[in-house]
Amino acid sequence: MARIIGSKCKLCRAYGEKLFLKGQKCSTEKCSVARRAFPPGQHGKRRRKDSNYGLQLREKQKAKRIYGILERQFNNYFKIAERSKGVTGEVLLGLLERRLDNVIFRLGFAFSRAQARQLTRHNTVYVNAKKVNIPSYLVREGDMVEVKGKENRVKVASSIRKELKDRIIPKWLEPEKEALKALIKRLPGREDIDFSIQEQLIVELYSK
Repeated sequence: MARIIGSKCKLCRAYGEKLFLKGQKCSTEKCSVARRAFPPGQHGKRRRKDSNYGLQLREKQKAKRIYGILERQFNNYFKIAERSKGVTGEVLLGLLERRLDNVIFRLGFAFSRAQARQLTRHNTVYVNAKKVNIPSYLVREGDMVEVKGKENRVKVASSIRKELKDRIIPKWLEPEKEALKALIKRLPGREDIDFSIQEQLIVELYSK
């Protein structure tokens, strides 16, 4: 399980966009990207020109940061995407979106993917009425994902959902009203991923 030790806000500023690594703070006026929209460091305001390799590596690192995974796990996802039918880059992002911790985050049961991962690890998430405590578990079409079990954890998830009631939930997820559960209507497509990432650059990087 990947864990960011340093400043999460610096990572968002380095990429010039919100990666929602800090949880609740990312949705407030205290967000560092909104206050200082330039890379960190004394040379942050200077123009920076990356090489082609630098751009490709940057996109891969961004995807890893967003989903909170390590290098070996990301490589495994790419190998699966490469062997699958369809466009490799889009299949790769689809696999990352199907992670259970990401689903919990997308549904608004957690402020960040890190918090969703913790919720999963603490035996609070069930898939098709079976307890699943593996954040990397890949959901399938027709699965029913639910938060239940430990009362204090359920209360936290419920209060977060009320606070994030305006969060846009992807169309491939169908949450039930007044319940901490949702149906996986279909597998996510490229149009369901709302952050700016050029997956083709990642494919080019691994093709070298």
